[in-house]
Amino acid sequence: MKKQKKPGDNISLKTKKNEAPAIIDWINSQTNLMDSIRYLVENEINANGVRNLQQHVPADRGFVSGDEGHGVVQEDRKHSPEYDNVNDEEEIDEDDIESWT
Repeated sequence: MKKQKKPGDNISLKTKKNEAPAIIDWINSQTNLMDSIRYLVENEINANGVRNLQQHVPADRGFVSGDEGHGVVQEDRKHSPEYDNVNDEEEIDEDDIESWT
């Protein structure tokens, strides 16, 4: 069982090496990334309660970014082969953690 987080604890986030450009653009557009993520989490909780999203969202969401989709989810988009070998459990960069404190 993983250690439960408490208020004030650090969390680690890392982008995928092949992250969609629109997601990187969104991250870079935030003046306070944690507050922006908190806002999205609050909206999810208000809409659906506290739940493990991994049990409710598909792994391949068909996210299209850039000129072709304007960040719109396309339900009928086929799985991209470049995601076949992506490891979601990537290592934490200790330098990043130090910069958060």
